[in-house]
Amino acid sequence: MKVIRAKSAGFCFGVERAIGIARKCANCGQNKVYTDGPLIHNRQMMERLEREGIVEIGDYQSSKDLQSELSPSGKDASGNFIVVRAHGVSPERRQYLKNLGLEFKDATCPDVGRIAGVIKIHAKKGYTTIIVGDPKHPEVIGLLGYAEGRGFVIKSNADIDALPDIKGDICMVSQSTMFTDDYKNIAEYFKKRFPQVKVIDTICGATKERQGDVNVLASEGAQAIIVIGGKHSANTVKLAIMAKRTGLPCLHIETIKELDIDAIKKFSVVGVTAGASTPNFLIDEVCNFLQQL
Repeated sequence: MKVIRAKSAGFCFGVERAIGIARKCANCGQNKVYTDGPLIHNRQMMERLEREGIVEIGDYQSSKDLQSELSPSGKDASGNFIVVRAHGVSPERRQYLKNLGLEFKDATCPDVGRIAGVIKIHAKKGYTTIIVGDPKHPEVIGLLGYAEGRGFVIKSNADIDALPDIKGDICMVSQSTMFTDDYKNIAEYFKKRFPQVKVIDTICGATKERQGDVNVLASEGAQAIIVIGGKHSANTVKLAIMAKRTGLPCLHIETIKELDIDAIKKFSVVGVTAGASTPNFLIDEVCNFLQQL
């Protein structure tokens, strides 16, 4: 079987950076490192990091009280760390983490940090913030915290119709993993009701590159596309949706164990891509297996 591997498949810069920060804090297992929720959205990589002394505590949305998951006194010994996940947190959550008594390190993706900066600057000027994205995703929850109480999250035209009348200036940003076309269409619909909106492109370059590479796989002759990555990873789920939009059969798997061999054997050329939080060892395993079929 011929396998076409997307050039952009696997870790993006923000994920590599977050893992590097956590590993440096762990110092080859000499220090205990806690992450406020999953550092990245890949269960298999988080399991590897746990063996290195990097432990996920709290919950998916970084909203849980962490004291009970630390030492009985609520604070661990000096030299241990609390690390902000790649998706970032709200200003209030950031201050909470700093007050835990641990060494504080910020592994927020720089692209997410840029969006937070955009929101913060405009909020200081009195703008109302509109975030296009998943209201339950930790990135969006964190970003909303910078809107100074004047923020709304939308993900559809129906959400726009349900908004109250907004007076004054409006700033629109998106979750970093949005579809470019979807964001553009929502922005155009939003302008019909709120023409004063200032729309800012905050979709990260890695997301755009991966979404574009899905179409490249189709153009290069792939008869089916396999997308590797966490089922709760926003960018991976969107890659799978993008693959389906090509009209080709799409299989979204987390590991090779989920691969439907009988279904994939029907094809002689298969495209493989992966989310920005999917490690190379998972991608290599799938590609090597397919090449041997």
